[in-house]
Amino acid sequence: MEIHVIIGYVLATVMGLTLGIFGGGGSILSVPILVYVFGISPILSTAYSLFVVGIAALVGAIKKHFEKEIAYKIGVLFAIPSILTVYITRRFIIPFIPENLFNIGSFTLTKDIGIMIFFAIVMLIAARAMIKERKNTSHKDKDLNIPLLIGEGVFVGLITGLVGAGGGFLIVPALVLLVGLSMKEAVATSLVIITLKSLIGFLGDMGSGQNIDWNFLLIFTGFAILGMVFGLAISKKVNSKKLKKAFGYFILGMAVFIIIIEIFNT
Repeated sequence: MEIHVIIGYVLATVMGLTLGIFGGGGSILSVPILVYVFGISPILSTAYSLFVVGIAALVGAIKKHFEKEIAYKIGVLFAIPSILTVYITRRFIIPFIPENLFNIGSFTLTKDIGIMIFFAIVMLIAARAMIKERKNTSHKDKDLNIPLLIGEGVFVGLITGLVGAGGGFLIVPALVLLVGLSMKEAVATSLVIITLKSLIGFLGDMGSGQNIDWNFLLIFTGFAILGMVFGLAISKKVNSKKLKKAFGYFILGMAVFIIIIEIFNT
């Protein structure tokens, strides 16, 4: 087995670990791993990422269900519009985005580069929101802003569909900052939403004729699940406030990494 393949599978385990601890960030790692380590195109990598993150999140969601940490009502209100949007995006929008978006002199912004840069910009915005200190609030059904929650679900679904992200790096901040869930409730609820949204988005890819290497995909997913199991165990021992800020710095670092890689690749 080649060294870059071994490194890739180790990083897949780290990706699952991150998803288990933070309830998000899986695709923030999985897409770059698939693109930069395994040399898979960004478009196909986003499809693979949806499957890997969806299956790993499913394992975590089952465990969180038995620990009674999932806010199902909030999750459903968020998930339904998000799922519909991600399916439509993967099935109908992605195939029609032109390969070359625009030219500036000798520089051509391609579809692949555009997706990765857009990914990084959204990550920067989410990171700032999580790092910034805010007054803690508790969620109550009567205080829920349902139209805002649905709108956020649509927005996250669009981002998820475009970049192949499970969306946890946006879902967790939304549930903490807009809804007022504790970090651990947000992580648990995020895993349920990610599972549904990612796997349905992947079905959209299969319908659009993507050529899936199932042998590779299942091995990669297996390592991600291994990491998820360890991540869930670690998350039980971490303070929620520290977890929130650590999540923010994590996605900030990944955003900067992606921007640097894309600049040097061009």
